[in-house]
Amino acid sequence: MGVGAAPGISLLHVDDDMLVLDKPSGLLAVPGRGPENQDCLSARVQARFPDALIVHRLDMATSGLIVMARGIEAQRRLSASFEKRQVHKRYVAVVAGTLANPQPDNGWNTIDLPLMVDWLNRPRSIVHHEMGKPSVTHWRLEGEQPHAGGMTRVLLEPVTGRSHQLRVHLQAIGHPIAGDPLYADEARRALAPRLLLHACVLELPHPRSTERVRFESPVPF
Repeated sequence: MGVGAAPGISLLHVDDDMLVLDKPSGLLAVPGRGPENQDCLSARVQARFPDALIVHRLDMATSGLIVMARGIEAQRRLSASFEKRQVHKRYVAVVAGTLANPQPDNGWNTIDLPLMVDWLNRPRSIVHHEMGKPSVTHWRLEGEQPHAGGMTRVLLEPVTGRSHQLRVHLQAIGHPIAGDPLYADEARRALAPRLLLHACVLELPHPRSTERVRFESPVPF
């Protein structure tokens, strides 16, 4: 188990170039608008590590692994790794309904639906075939048994990193994530007290050595 980087945040790795943290659900990754939304992961971590800089984000409702750079040069290198898709991310989600895998031996499936911000209903995103940006998610079942209560556990690997990508893609195939306050209807929101989405694996090139490093976080649901 990691030690606390800040209140409510577990620090899994620290060196001169980067921090790997485990963000709880319900905490913003970066400050939002208004004084009531200034408490966030980046602010809490920077109180202990003043050189810590954001590289990527997780939705407030999503829990799990997030990396921060230490200093501008490390931020530049880590950001380049994300842009070049050299970062491997895996999530676990529990979705509403019974989702069957059409692939033999639980092989990976692909959701390839372009996404764009729904400007009239921000911060939501929508599938838009004309104006959306290419967005690709791979999925398969986690284990062989469905989750209790008519839900299904799935593994997710995003190829692209659009806003709310996993949440919108799963909604689009008829299986929104349980507890999703934005993309699930009232009955499906009520299936869980939080969004059941967790970033459980993060693998990336170290910003200094370029050696690939891998981190894992146990799923809290």
